Amino acid sequence: MPRRHLHGVVLLDKPLGLSSNDALQKVKWLLRAEKAGHTGTLDPLATGLLPLCFGAATKFSQVSLDADKRYTATVQLGQTTATGDAEGEVLRTRELTSEMTAPERLRAACEAFTGEIEQIPPMHSALKHQGRALYEYAREGIEIERAPRRVTIHGIDILRVQGAVLEIDVRCSKGTYIRTLAQDIGEHLGCGAHLIGLRRTGSGGVGLQGAVTLEALQAMTESERDAHLLPADVLLSDWPEVRLSADDAARFLTGLRRRVTLGDAPQVRVYGPASAPAPADHHVLLGSAHIRGGELIPTRLLSPLEVQGMLDQATPPDHPI
Repeated sequence: MPRRHLHGVVLLDKPLGLSSNDALQKVKWLLRAEKAGHTGTLDPLATGLLPLCFGAATKFSQVSLDADKRYTATVQLGQTTATGDAEGEVLRTRELTSEMTAPERLRAACEAFTGEIEQIPPMHSALKHQGRALYEYAREGIEIERAPRRVTIHGIDILRVQGAVLEIDVRCSKGTYIRTLAQDIGEHLGCGAHLIGLRRTGSGGVGLQGAVTLEALQAMTESERDAHLLPADVLLSDWPEVRLSADDAARFLTGLRRRVTLGDAPQVRVYGPASAPAPADHHVLLGSAHIRGGELIPTRLLSPLEVQGMLDQATPPDHPI
């Protein structure tokens, strides 16, 4: 089928058992998109939010990759496994007492891992060592020494406790291993634990609201699928915005710095006015930048063709630009 030059983001509610790349390829095929990329892997055993970028939006995929994440994690207390999740062989079963699952004890265990902490990446992970994923070594029975990594757990809330199953809401920095967190909480309680369910509910400024399942996309017409293509700047929605005049926008797109009367900012999204016959108040994304010493300094720029492509895509057929 002929491919299309599409620009934007699809918030996919990834199904269980599918890799991030497999999910991306399926949606890319359904949309007949020319260029696509995802915003960081979500384990096949996990479900939930996976922003998929198309066309110009792929330039901002790193933003979502670097963003804080939010998960709902379901933890089985009393058992440790070889992989830290439900797929691994059970290594040890320990008695789970009512004292261990007392509300104050569970809260203390969660608070012990809140803030900046160190995690040792699990062997059953996609982290590379000498060009090979750690899980490949693990399958061969080889243990690789891993250096601890510093991550930040912004908060852990207990959602539900039912018997030996604990459900928690985790807000964390990128690179956090939720399986490792589940194991650590279990060891802190003295009973051990492993992860039996994981659902990503947020990434940066976007959440599951408006996310669409692969099954739903497959059942739609092409025009209905296109309606789920959000603007490229949805990944930058929690950044301050800067609007430039037509002259400054043209110069900014060439990579030139512009003077602004704004305070320093590490990251901003930059817009310019759309050309007629678009409404006078309509602005189009030009790229990202940072502000230092009164200068707007480009970080990631869209090409004029990408800017025009987004304008064409957003304009109804009877009002072409």
